[in-house]
Amino acid sequence: MSVVRTVLGDIRPEDLGVCDAHDHLFLRSPRLPDQELNDATAARAELEAFRAAGGAAVVQWTPYGMGRRAADLPLLSRAAGVHLICATGLHQAAHYAPELLDRLRGGLADLFVDELTRGIGTSGVRAGLIKVAGGFHALDTHARWTMTAAAEAHRATGAPIAVHLELGTAALDVLDLLCGKLGVPGDRVILGHLNRSPDLVLQREAAASGCWLAFDGPSRAHHATDWRMPEAVRSLSEAGFGDRLLLGGDTVVAGARSVDGGPGMPYLLRRVRPRLVAELGAEQVDRILTANPARAFAVEGR
Repeated sequence: MSVVRTVLGDIRPEDLGVCDAHDHLFLRSPRLPDQELNDATAARAELEAFRAAGGAAVVQWTPYGMGRRAADLPLLSRAAGVHLICATGLHQAAHYAPELLDRLRGGLADLFVDELTRGIGTSGVRAGLIKVAGGFHALDTHARWTMTAAAEAHRATGAPIAVHLELGTAALDVLDLLCGKLGVPGDRVILGHLNRSPDLVLQREAAASGCWLAFDGPSRAHHATDWRMPEAVRSLSEAGFGDRLLLGGDTVVAGARSVDGGPGMPYLLRRVRPRLVAELGAEQVDRILTANPARAFAVEGR
């Protein structure tokens, strides 16, 4: 039986509800100095605002070593009444101290499997997905190492692999590695940030692999997100790929939260959803927000 692995335990996919398929409640990185998401009170307020806008679930893509605060997630989920899915995985090398990466050599896949099956540290929270990252138009040695470990962990657990595409690029390189060389089924791969490189031909080619295409990041400045995204989503839907699409907010800095004056998680439902409804109709948008993530993040119960 398929389940979605939340921080409070496994649920039926059909119980997930309206889902922000890529966001962050907590995140810390040396690439974002003094902009950390590390405030549990603000995180709860953001979840409550998302719930008030009609949201029911959030997938936190924050991976290992970037301040996930996994132990806090069950408390926030209960308090806000929102399902939360937590990630294992590893981001680009620039987000970590070299000595931390050195300690992980030779044991990365085991770490992912442990966090997916036994839990993250002593929190008792089991991850529900593996998050890795590509580079700008290419995959460096670090990306290939992390994706190889992710593929191994997927084979052991069935967990989906979510991929940060740097500015939306290198999607086909990721698929060549994960689905080609490493044998991960296309429907177990989620490509993030497709909206940041609005190449409709490439997006259709990626979708033909059976992977999931995530359009996420209306909280981000200087990217072709809101105004080009509806055209891309309509084009993919008309080409028969409407059942492969996901939507997310990707709030990565404190100033982007709605409770701190930014668009935040509610913007996905308050502004992005109506814009897409005008393009696709309410029924199709509802499927993208509910049925699609329920399938994308489902795993076989073990």
